[in-house]
Amino acid sequence: MSGVFSRRTFLQQSAAGIPFLGLAHLLSQEAAATESPLAVRAPHFPAKAKRVIFLFMSGGPSHVDLFDYKPALEKMQGQPLPFEKPKLERTRTGNLLASPWKFSRHGESGIEISELLPHLSKCADDLCVVRSMVADNINHNGACLQMNTGEQAFSRPSLGSWLQYGLGSENQNLPGFVVISPAQPAQGAPLWSNSFLSAAYQGTLVQDLKHPIVNLGNDRYSTGEQRAELDLLKSLNQLHVSQRPDDSRLDSRIQSFELAFRMQTEAPAAFGIEQESTATKSLYGIDDPVTEIFGRQCLMARRLVESGVRMVQVYHTTTSKRSSCQLWDQHSGLQTELPNNCLATDKPVAALLTDLKARGLLEDTLVIWGGEFGRTPTAEGNNGREHHPFGFTMWMAGGGIKSGCTYGSTDEFGWHAAQDKVHVHDLHATVLHLMGLDHTRLTYRYAGRDYRLTDVHGRVVQEILA
Repeated sequence: MSGVFSRRTFLQQSAAGIPFLGLAHLLSQEAAATESPLAVRAPHFPAKAKRVIFLFMSGGPSHVDLFDYKPALEKMQGQPLPFEKPKLERTRTGNLLASPWKFSRHGESGIEISELLPHLSKCADDLCVVRSMVADNINHNGACLQMNTGEQAFSRPSLGSWLQYGLGSENQNLPGFVVISPAQPAQGAPLWSNSFLSAAYQGTLVQDLKHPIVNLGNDRYSTGEQRAELDLLKSLNQLHVSQRPDDSRLDSRIQSFELAFRMQTEAPAAFGIEQESTATKSLYGIDDPVTEIFGRQCLMARRLVESGVRMVQVYHTTTSKRSSCQLWDQHSGLQTELPNNCLATDKPVAALLTDLKARGLLEDTLVIWGGEFGRTPTAEGNNGREHHPFGFTMWMAGGGIKSGCTYGSTDEFGWHAAQDKVHVHDLHATVLHLMGLDHTRLTYRYAGRDYRLTDVHGRVVQEILA
């Protein structure tokens, strides 16, 4: 008999139940199996939401042009801001700039929304519009990091990673945290990083919307042969892991192999938006070149949360008009580019809310919309607005949030958050609370201290809870 035992021979014999000499010895030495990092864990208290969809408008949407109507800007158009601007400033903006677009009240709640968002306006009674958001960083990189991870400068675990760490994944055959972004934001992977948490909690990036998971199938080996191969590989890897208990990377690699194997059966259906009806695709605007890209993203997000994915982050980073990593960054071209962004996203976002509601998913799915900050009420040049973290707007819907309401306010010009200020840390604390997690108890010891998403800050905004 030849001394060479081929890989295929091993796979064939293992699949047929024929033992491989030496495997029993390896198995006897491997460390005891540990719980999967994605195993479902009980929340700290009963949750109102089971899953999160975060619609991230990369670049900073202008609150005073979309959700925060300011008559004072119209009255004082072209005049100087009547108080001193904060010292934190990137460029010297000019005089006050009124919104070129009309605002109207919508729904029984009467929430004021810009004419740029006609589809979302029909969902006004599902929204909780927070008009008093504040952040600490005036630049994209730091502000995006803070909105996604709670930290402005250093690599820290993202919101989705913390949720997986605290709760695990509802579906062991799919990733628990998926990021849908056709073009990567300038900040890239740190926005969905696991940082010092287990590598299993990092977000799974989807860029190709028509082929979201590459190399999913295996034409070379049968399912039984793949299973045998993975069992041997796992045994060898666990021997290595047992000697390095403080390093999560190899254990997470083992888990990723196992997840990839299981995904072969379930992922095609979960990601497969082509299986949707013509009416549903039309609802999301997939039949229109202007809304097709973001429509596909939103529909994919709905399918994923419906399949048990814990968090889906949907980045608006590209349209049919242009490709940019900071689409909502209107330093100039406000009157053309802001309408383009709204055209590309308004219908798909409204469709997502409508579809979730129709399927009974909105009540336990928390939907969040917003960017890293807003835009100045003063003009940059004659047709633009600067970065503005001092007071801006985000909205939430479903998942235990009050519906048909507004919370907080900026001053009469839309500059400072003046009433019921909500910091990014407060937003994160509230999201964790809705998911059944106490933000002060969800900690991880690293480098000699206990870390948490909200650091040493944050309060749950009880006033907006249903």
